[in-house]
Amino acid sequence: FRPIRDRSLGGLRIRIHGDLHLNQVLHTGKDFVFIDFEGDLSRPLGERRIKRSALRDVASMLCSFQYAACAVLFGRVPGVRLRPEGASELEGWSDSWYTWASAEFLKGYRSAAAAGSFLPGNDDEFRLLLDGFLLEEAVDQLAHDLSGRPDWARIPLRGILKLL
Repeated sequence: FRPIRDRSLGGLRIRIHGDLHLNQVLHTGKDFVFIDFEGDLSRPLGERRIKRSALRDVASMLCSFQYAACAVLFGRVPGVRLRPEGASELEGWSDSWYTWASAEFLKGYRSAAAAGSFLPGNDDEFRLLLDGFLLEEAVDQLAHDLSGRPDWARIPLRGILKLL
């Protein structure tokens, strides 16, 4: 996190969702609707009301894509049976899907947000800040998973290892 601490980074702080993940997005058939804007209920209200970088929500959504890909990979989706002999092939597909979904989400997000001033102005700052929030999100998820569902802890651990 030192590179973030030691630099002044662009982009305005705004009110954010605070707990954005795939379960907070509904598809209406024509559009997508975001729900549950109360933020992370484990944090005090005063902390949830602080203006933050929009990239926190972006990082949360990207981590949610990773959980979706890994949930299937790790046999956590009801009704989906995995064959042990296909695990390594499925892991490659899981990584590919996560990479593709993340890239498409980021491309669409940046395109839609281009007119605003709430994102860092250049690619280096954007990547640095996003990587920092991805690492923060993965560490938070690791703590959450270790306390409540330790068998899921390997998902944020995979994300941390990839970031490092």
